[in-house]
Amino acid sequence: MNFKKGILIPVGGNEDKGIEDNDRHTLDFIGEGILHRVMMESGGVDAKIVVIPAASIIPVEVGENYLSAFGTLGCKNVTVLDIRSREDAESDRAIELISTANCVMMSGGDQSKITEKIGGTEIHQILKHRFEHEENFVIAGTSAGAMAMASEMIAGGSAKESLFKGAVRMSEGLGLIEQLTIDTHFIQRGRFGRLAEAVAKFPQTIGIGLAEDTGLVIKNNTAEVIGSGMVIIFDGRKLKHNNETILKQGTPMSLTNLKTHILANGDRFNIKKKQVKVLPLESPFTYK
Repeated sequence: MNFKKGILIPVGGNEDKGIEDNDRHTLDFIGEGILHRVMMESGGVDAKIVVIPAASIIPVEVGENYLSAFGTLGCKNVTVLDIRSREDAESDRAIELISTANCVMMSGGDQSKITEKIGGTEIHQILKHRFEHEENFVIAGTSAGAMAMASEMIAGGSAKESLFKGAVRMSEGLGLIEQLTIDTHFIQRGRFGRLAEAVAKFPQTIGIGLAEDTGLVIKNNTAEVIGSGMVIIFDGRKLKHNNETILKQGTPMSLTNLKTHILANGDRFNIKKKQVKVLPLESPFTYK
């Protein structure tokens, strides 16, 4: 596994931006929220943050929401890079912004739009190079923006067809991290089956299911859980029975020895060693 010096922050979607009236978000937005952590990992209020709403069908509105959210946190240098075509991704402005940013944040929407507009472009190569070689360079993404980070990307599929072959559609992602396949809105939308099938297809990757308002801070090969929900980890490296390759579409699948972890805020997962470190039971994390 190639060591990457940068920081990756995939988020499960619907992260608290300080504008929703939603009591499911139990972390204080200013003090402990996910976007606050993104800001701090990027260098604080003076960090240069570039938001890319390429996955969204309403990029202007999404961009404005992030400008407002980061502004509430005191960020002084936030720019929206509105990429609607591969030509936009190859523009001098895009190259300059991605080359000089401390953090690049990709929004939710349709992950395939991210790979279609950015995959293989100059800014894609800059993102990969900076993530591999520059300490403290942050790439964050929520929902589609998180799913696009993987090499083996979940492109779609029905949660209603859970554990029937064909519940998941896979395609090539941005390849920022080769070891993980990421699904989002995981608990709220019941996506157990499609992530399980993704792991069955690619058993040497680790399946990561991110709940809403929940994410991972991945650096130095270790993923730390942040946010108000849970992260589900599927480790299929030691599957004893996996009939994915021989089944017809729509056929029920069977998997045995699929190792599963359920982690929450403060718990850690070592990606290289495949080891979990949870907070002690006698001193659990408590929300303020």
